[in-house]
Amino acid sequence: MNVRLREFHPADANIIAGWLKSEYQMRQWCADRYSRYPVTANDINSFHDKFIDRHSSIALTMVDAAEVIGYITLRKSTPENSEWRLGFVIVDDAKRGLGLGKKLVGMAVDYAHKELDATKVSLGVFENNPSAIHCYVAAGFKQIQKEETESYTCLGEIWYCIEMEFVESQQIHDFL
Repeated sequence: MNVRLREFHPADANIIAGWLKSEYQMRQWCADRYSRYPVTANDINSFHDKFIDRHSSIALTMVDAAEVIGYITLRKSTPENSEWRLGFVIVDDAKRGLGLGKKLVGMAVDYAHKELDATKVSLGVFENNPSAIHCYVAAGFKQIQKEETESYTCLGEIWYCIEMEFVESQQIHDFL
């Protein structure tokens, strides 16, 4: 595979929406950011129009040749460019287990450091998502303790977030 990151295109939304096979999986992916399941291409594109401004928030698609195989967002979490936060991380469900999630996350971290001058990249992941946690650890993220644990009510349950970060002083993997 010869994968690369490119800017999200509205046509990608239909492909990405198709990867969300259950409401449980969709909530693990977006918490409460989308109000209903199933998420449609129009929902994703409306979210982009409202929240992705290409300055303080960026959406990237991972492609292999012309095939869309992954998606991730980065958003600035401080007024300066030093800290960026990953979100909405997903890989084509037919291609899971091939290391593409680790590759996607690693490429996004590399992009944040090289293109956005980030010194810290962070993310939140639900504790009930062990495969995502494993992916982030494999990509070099470490769990950190916060004073208060973030939580969301999803599907009638309270889901707790694990906070993780990748700091520039850690070994940066060459994912490209």
